[in-house]
Amino acid sequence: MTAGQQRAWDRLWPHYGAIAPGFDRDGAGPPPPVRDGRLDAPAWFGREAPLRLEIGSGMGETTAALAAAEPETDHVAVEVYPPGLGQLLLRVEEQGLENLRLLRGDAVVVLEDLVAPDSLAGLRVYYPDPWPKRRHHKRRIVQPATVALMASRLAPGATLHLATDIADYADWMLEVTDAEPLLDNPHGGFAPRPEWRPRTKFESRAEQEGRPSRDLLLVRRAPGGGTS
Repeated sequence: MTAGQQRAWDRLWPHYGAIAPGFDRDGAGPPPPVRDGRLDAPAWFGREAPLRLEIGSGMGETTAALAAAEPETDHVAVEVYPPGLGQLLLRVEEQGLENLRLLRGDAVVVLEDLVAPDSLAGLRVYYPDPWPKRRHHKRRIVQPATVALMASRLAPGATLHLATDIADYADWMLEVTDAEPLLDNPHGGFAPRPEWRPRTKFESRAEQEGRPSRDLLLVRRAPGGGTS
């Protein structure tokens, strides 16, 4: 971490951050509040509100911007990279974001063990690690079993939003989500880029290098097959 990120961590992590169960790497911290074995978001945020989860918040630029744009919604960012979490804490402090919490842990474990089925108002996975070598593709987070898990944690009518600038990964995401029975794709393919998704320097540089981003906006089906 930079000195500023470390200071933010030391000062703010006890209030805004938590360590997921079973994640025992460097940097111990408080566990998130749980009730009946699941994340107790109202206790963590001090209010009842819709909850959105982001997997892989990186350096937190998009995360903070979306939390600021939706003050009526609570947001949890799941990330393992300490400098990214430290930078996001700086953004939380600068923007006064009381509707954002940080959770350090493995995303799949978090979804399996902490997030109750049918509970999330939304789930975002932006620019996940592409693992570009073919022999490493099995390490990509978007896999049939993981997408099924993600879909099961969404409330009916809630949205799973995926985005990547890697063409073959985008095609794989589309193939996997098309095969998931709990998800509908109202766009029939890739969605137009949402104006509300912040455009970062990372995305702009990828476009200049000939790697346009592709978005998938999938909707969780309701019991019986509909989306509402």
